[in-house]
Amino acid sequence: MAEMGSKGVTAGKIASNVQKKLTRAQEKVLQKLGKADETKDEQFEQCVQNFNKQLTEGTRLQKDLRTYLASVKAMHEASKKLNECLQEVYEPDWPGRDEANKIAENNDLLWLDYHQKLVDQALLTMDTYLGQFPDIKSRIAKRGRKLVDYDSARHHYESLQTAKKKDEAKIAKAEEELIKAQKVFEEMNVDLQEELPSLWNSRVGFYVNTFQSIAGLEENFHKEMSKLNQNLNDVLVSLEKQHGSNTFTVKAQPSDNAPAKGNKSPSPPPDGSPAATPEIRVNHEPEPPSSATAGASLPKSPSQPTESPAGSLPSREPSAAEGTFAVAWPSQTAEPGPAQPAEASEVAGGTHPAAGAQEPGETAASEAASSSLPAVVVETFSATVNGTVEGGSGGGRLDLPPGFMFKVQAQHDYVATDTDELQLKAGDVVLVIPFQNPEEQDEGWLMGVKESDWNQHKELEKCRGVFPENFTERVQ
Repeated sequence: MAEMGSKGVTAGKIASNVQKKLTRAQEKVLQKLGKADETKDEQFEQCVQNFNKQLTEGTRLQKDLRTYLASVKAMHEASKKLNECLQEVYEPDWPGRDEANKIAENNDLLWLDYHQKLVDQALLTMDTYLGQFPDIKSRIAKRGRKLVDYDSARHHYESLQTAKKKDEAKIAKAEEELIKAQKVFEEMNVDLQEELPSLWNSRVGFYVNTFQSIAGLEENFHKEMSKLNQNLNDVLVSLEKQHGSNTFTVKAQPSDNAPAKGNKSPSPPPDGSPAATPEIRVNHEPEPPSSATAGASLPKSPSQPTESPAGSLPSREPSAAEGTFAVAWPSQTAEPGPAQPAEASEVAGGTHPAAGAQEPGETAASEAASSSLPAVVVETFSATVNGTVEGGSGGGRLDLPPGFMFKVQAQHDYVATDTDELQLKAGDVVLVIPFQNPEEQDEGWLMGVKESDWNQHKELEKCRGVFPENFTERVQ
């Protein structure tokens, strides 16, 4: 019997709630049609607008703060790896090794301390600040429902009073319901009328405290980091003084894309020194066509690379249809020697000896050089084609999402903090697409879909999301 009673109470509550919803819906329809007046409070409506604006601003600030913290963590990891690399290459017998290791440890501790203080003094405060909004938002919605109940009870009471046949019992009951609905509404309304303006005014102090904390923490962090960097610089200066007499020479390497023909190598320089790996340089000055030089071999290679007639190489890239090629032999001694005047003038002037005047000792060099020319030309032409055709807009390709703009690659891991964000790992390629509503785009955020997800699903609605632009680098 008790169970039946419990079920009866539950059923009664359900029926009551359904009746309330029907009454509210009917009252709303009558108000929209203009057949029933609606209680208005412009001051409260302004407070609600301020509340919604404050909630939107706070949510955005929390999102950007989490992005900032993720960036700090990524920078910490990058700094840690860089210091680990320094510790590995710093040999045990070099002076200052212990100091360098200590600086690396302090650097790591400083990053950890900075991140933790940001969490404690900024992010947790931000979470506490936003934690009060859901409750107030639900109370505002409840206040709106109670206002509809009050208007409905008021209209019902007025209709009974103006009826031709007056039923005193119904009128008394309607008046009792009206007083009850008015009391519930006014209690909620008074509380919100006091809280909403106070919450709106509190935003100034909150923003001041939050950004002051962030600015102060960042200032102290950079001061301490500056001291560590200065100490590291002093250690490296000491190392340089001890090993400053040693020289570091950078030697040019040949291109891996130039194949050898018949395993032949160019002949050594005319001075009889041993053969060495040639350095391939491109002269961008166009060569005037002539029948005398059409079948000529390359000029003699000087012992040192020479400059173009203008004194320096042009900054622009060579095109696929122009440019001459010269093979320069690096010096075989540690100390550079002067180039031979006659040979240097031939390379600088861009002249070639006639085909019939080629010396026997130059045959191997000419054949090897001529065999490498097609590879260089093909490589240059391939780069040109890739830059103009393949690197162009991908709007016409069927394997890309609609509205595709360009590709980016994630440089750091990014942990999504919302359902509309992409989870990124370093190396992920993202296809960037425009926002459906440009007004929804926040500064520093892009809309896109991971290339792997797109290739697997081909469904834009399930795969797309927003991500921070500063975690990526454009690749196409």
